[in-house]
Amino acid sequence: MQTVLSQEAKNLPRAEEAEKILRSCVHCGFCTATCPTYQLLGDELDGPRGRIYLIKQVLEGNEVTAKTQKHLDRCLSCRNCETTCPSGVQYHNLLDIGRSVVEAEVPRPLFERALRAGIRTVIPRPALFKTLCSTGMVLRPLLPESLKRKLPSLPTAPKPRPRVHHDRKVLMLEGCVQPTLSPNTNAAAARVLDRLGISVINAPEAGCCGAVDYHLNAQTKGLERAKRNIDAWWPVIQKGVEAIVQTASGCGAFVRDYGHLLEEDALYAEKARVVSSLAKDLAEVIRAEPIESLKISANQRIAFHCPCTLQHAQKLGGAVENILTRFGFTMTNVPDGHLCCGSAGTYSITQPELSTQLRENKLKALESGKPDQIVTANIGCQTHLSGARKKPVKHWIEIVEEGLQPENTAQELKPEEMFPPFS
Repeated sequence: MQTVLSQEAKNLPRAEEAEKILRSCVHCGFCTATCPTYQLLGDELDGPRGRIYLIKQVLEGNEVTAKTQKHLDRCLSCRNCETTCPSGVQYHNLLDIGRSVVEAEVPRPLFERALRAGIRTVIPRPALFKTLCSTGMVLRPLLPESLKRKLPSLPTAPKPRPRVHHDRKVLMLEGCVQPTLSPNTNAAAARVLDRLGISVINAPEAGCCGAVDYHLNAQTKGLERAKRNIDAWWPVIQKGVEAIVQTASGCGAFVRDYGHLLEEDALYAEKARVVSSLAKDLAEVIRAEPIESLKISANQRIAFHCPCTLQHAQKLGGAVENILTRFGFTMTNVPDGHLCCGSAGTYSITQPELSTQLRENKLKALESGKPDQIVTANIGCQTHLSGARKKPVKHWIEIVEEGLQPENTAQELKPEEMFPPFS
């Protein structure tokens, strides 16, 4: 696409990258066929091709309006278009650049500013988030229905994690909201990895991956959080770990991008590159192990919702389904599995109507195969889908851990071992 950046745009830190992405787009329109918001709204400006055109206008010096902002805000950042695009357009990077410019030019209404500030204040702080959720659960009967649906059911306490005793070790990002909303997910992951001979260690100083701030156009703050995590992980990395594991694919997608986002930072570029190279989704670690050696009770039909951040951002579509099949679970067919569920980080809060429509479509698809369980690989999707108050949704590692047979059961012992002679 022919592009002539304005002088002002040429001074942007990522101007060269933006121009390269714009020029790579041939405007073929293949992306519109798989864009969830275009399917719902039928507006060219609510599809990737239209949004690219809007960003091009902005970077060429045309007037920036609230309408421009509205259409960019409606994008889920699901990256389905990138999977479809024959030209390899890095749409999500262009969107980040365009949104940042528009945010600086178009003042938001007070309510939107307050909402976004509130999200950025609460979600990246696990202790504050837990306190507010606990208070909300107590006051649930007094809350309006719209807020009740956002609150999770009271989660059960996680089982203890195994001690660190294997030579093979991985770091694990604990996450912001997952310890409150699904506290057993990381514990279940640690127990399954332990059975595979891998110990999980934690760096307490690490916190939010930075995605919440970054994707709400507080990009500097998002990168500050990324740098804090790099600092927290670096001493452990130097001692030798196999991977930095994420059980939430949304976090994993952003950590994988640290190397790109910090490539111009003289102090962090190399460390960020190393961190990104070590970042792995839990499915990547588990699929490489001899999981058939684990004894699993797997007599269930499972519908798996593959998060956009797993299949489109990390290119790991099919990885979890393959693992669950190897364990012996029966996988049901999920029509239109490539489409977003509507969670998309904070999208379900900032764009509730579109988000709800996408969730209803996704749940119909997931339930069409009459599964015993619906599972996913990202806490945002899990909470959003569970919020419909239909069938509970779990992280896939939890059903694996629940099916694990004890390592030493009476059935596994020989008769002489069950009743040893007196000595």
